[in-house]
Amino acid sequence: MKKAVRALAPGELILLENVRFHTEEEKNEPAFARELADGFDVYVNDAFGTAHRAHASTEGVAHLLPAYAGLLLQKELEALGGILEDPARPFLAIIGGAKVSTKMDVLRSLVPRVDALAIGGGMANTFLLARGLSVGRSLAEPDKETEARLVTDDVEGNGKQLLLPVDVVAAPSADADGAAGAAVYDVDEVPPHLAIVDVGPRTVDRYAQLIRRAKTIFWNGPLGVFEVPAFATGTLQIARLLADSGAVTVVGGGESVQAVEEAGLADKMTHVSTGGGAALELIEGKTLPGVAAIPDR
Repeated sequence: MKKAVRALAPGELILLENVRFHTEEEKNEPAFARELADGFDVYVNDAFGTAHRAHASTEGVAHLLPAYAGLLLQKELEALGGILEDPARPFLAIIGGAKVSTKMDVLRSLVPRVDALAIGGGMANTFLLARGLSVGRSLAEPDKETEARLVTDDVEGNGKQLLLPVDVVAAPSADADGAAGAAVYDVDEVPPHLAIVDVGPRTVDRYAQLIRRAKTIFWNGPLGVFEVPAFATGTLQIARLLADSGAVTVVGGGESVQAVEEAGLADKMTHVSTGGGAALELIEGKTLPGVAAIPDR
């Protein structure tokens, strides 16, 4: 690396390979950070997607050189920080994804901040279980029912609005083979041999009413088995509704970002985050090591 850097002519750039295969990188070893910093004048971190990792290249080097935030990192912090600190209201959060266990901290953080919370995807099944409903063969986490019930109580106890699916698409399986047998059911009528794979049309209509009234919307996670095109309808409809909403729209998380990009709607959103885990940890209120190491950001 040093030889290649020294050979650079004025105005030239060099792109190094990913350093994560070095065990010293993930361990944030000081000697490795010094090796990365050797010969350089300043450090600029523009990788928001890795800012939640305390690695040598994301955190260690920032203590060895004058450190600055890049334009992308700054944009991410302003967009995500803005909806947490001073959102235009009503503020709606739409949270989906497979497992509620990976989003519980996000939900707890959002409850005191939002005016309404809409939940979909596989994680909604655990909330339905907590309400005494059967979800058939759907993905769910029965051991998280109590936590789901506490979130529900917290939302409703604080006068906020909680939206869960009222109808769903259920199929014999959650893969492409199950599409032929898929149908719409009310949430209290899901057959025991079927699995929930998407939200239903009445659920999308209920979410749409909130979306049209909202002034700020944060969306993370698909509302169905998005990777199967037959079960991506609810997710894509939400993407279109956000694009037409006129609200401040912030999208964070791999598959929700993929949804707006595949629908050709990314440029219609106020901000599409480049960081999945980093965006969630920022929303959770956690300190991002790669950001904290930059003294003036």
